[in-house]
Amino acid sequence: MSLPIDNRPVILTGDRTTGPLHLGHYVGSLRNRVALQHTHQQFLLLADMQALTDNAHDPEKIRRNVLEVVYDYLAVGIDPTETTFCLQSALPALADLTVLYLNFVAVGRLERNPTIKTEIQLRGFERDIPAGFLCYPVAQAADITAFKATIVPVGEDQAPLIEQTNEIVRRLNRQVGHEVLLEAEAMIPIVGRLPGIDGKAKMSKSQGNAIPLSASPDDIRQAVRQMYTDPAHLRAADPGKVEGNVVFTYLDAFAEDRDFAEELKEHYRKGGLGDMVVKRRLEDILQALLAPIRERRARYAADPGYALGVLRQGTLRARERTEATLTELRAALGLFSLT
Repeated sequence: MSLPIDNRPVILTGDRTTGPLHLGHYVGSLRNRVALQHTHQQFLLLADMQALTDNAHDPEKIRRNVLEVVYDYLAVGIDPTETTFCLQSALPALADLTVLYLNFVAVGRLERNPTIKTEIQLRGFERDIPAGFLCYPVAQAADITAFKATIVPVGEDQAPLIEQTNEIVRRLNRQVGHEVLLEAEAMIPIVGRLPGIDGKAKMSKSQGNAIPLSASPDDIRQAVRQMYTDPAHLRAADPGKVEGNVVFTYLDAFAEDRDFAEELKEHYRKGGLGDMVVKRRLEDILQALLAPIRERRARYAADPGYALGVLRQGTLRARERTEATLTELRAALGLFSLT
């Protein structure tokens, strides 16, 4: 099977298969992927091997969530005829490139990576850091370069990983004396990270502060009612604080009528607007957004064979592309070949 000629810019994006996706994923990446698939070559990597870096104690969790993530992708409108869905563990060239790149990266550089340092602290690893987790930036560099992606949508906190990828690219290109690998650019979303409904910095499945894309109407209603607002706003008549108020953060992310959202903010700041009134407005918006996604997801989940076929076909296409990069790099480095 030969790959069709496509001169559009290449995007690599994806998610770890640790559970169904939520509104944080939708704001941070999913809705952009729907738009970008028509103007770019988009590869969507289900990163099950990287999910093991801090979930090795529960590989079944990773396995059972692979198709769950595919259902979410399809439900939000990512088109498998426009975007290539692929499974990381089924692309052996990625593992080969990771091992190769590890010879060109110092342990100290990995430990200094700001993203890794922060994640190590959040997980409380101290010195009991899984080697796979520490080497996560190298594995990601293998993913990006294998597809020859030049654009990688990431959150601002993930930008240091792209920087380290480009360091590896430059090191290898200097080694071989010409450009065999391509540098990538981080695409940072305009809307930043969506906080959890409890006001914590990050919406997270593990912290139970997320709204999944498959949330029922009752789940949405309950989540919105639990949202962190302004603790000093005790009465509707009191002036309220918008900054740090999760309800208004979500309105900024999801309200299509920007003027309406700004009017609510101004009213809340002046006083005379109760929290429940604003929450009901937000709930209406989220119910309208998630109802069609939930319905489409249920249809895809009822036919897992279709989702599995999409993933198999895309992985075959991705395998050809990633193996071509590995072959090219091995030849450039002068490594021994049996062919």
